[in-house]
Amino acid sequence: MAEKTFLNGRVRVIVGDITEQKVDAVVNAANSSLMGGGGVDGAIHRKGGAQILEECRRIRNTQYPQGLPTGEAVMTTAGRLPAHYVIHTVGPIYGRHEGKEAELLARCYENALALAAQRGLSTIAFPSISTGAYGYPRDQAARVVSKAIRDFLARDATIREVRLVFFSPEDARLFLEHQTFGDD
Repeated sequence: MAEKTFLNGRVRVIVGDITEQKVDAVVNAANSSLMGGGGVDGAIHRKGGAQILEECRRIRNTQYPQGLPTGEAVMTTAGRLPAHYVIHTVGPIYGRHEGKEAELLARCYENALALAAQRGLSTIAFPSISTGAYGYPRDQAARVVSKAIRDFLARDATIREVRLVFFSPEDARLFLEHQTFGDD
């Protein structure tokens, strides 16, 4: 699949490996423990190294002793990743949030973008949050995510580029089929 851009090039949809993105921050689809896990979370912790886990432990000990709540976001350095920072956010498990899944998924993207903007970062790469093991339907996620990003970028000029990095061409195709950015 060829790269596709939206919103005057501020959003790029690509197929690739989130751990290989050379951006200011990559977003981790974390679990609430922040201690690593499977999928994207495990890949980021493995490739980034122990420094990320150490910082996550500090966050758990000082800010979120019960775990990071769904939809919230925190930042660590990126260890050995080519990015400078990792923004950890916990996506909703589909069907377990009393109908608030769309709101919580949007908050993951909004809070990660806001955290990046507050720190003066201009490039950020997201995986597809909650659409794997957490079971969020990919078509619904595409609509929620594209609206959340579009709305944030409309009011914030700090973020210059948002990359949506899909692991498989099929996931990228489904996103493109259901996104609501429009065409450039």
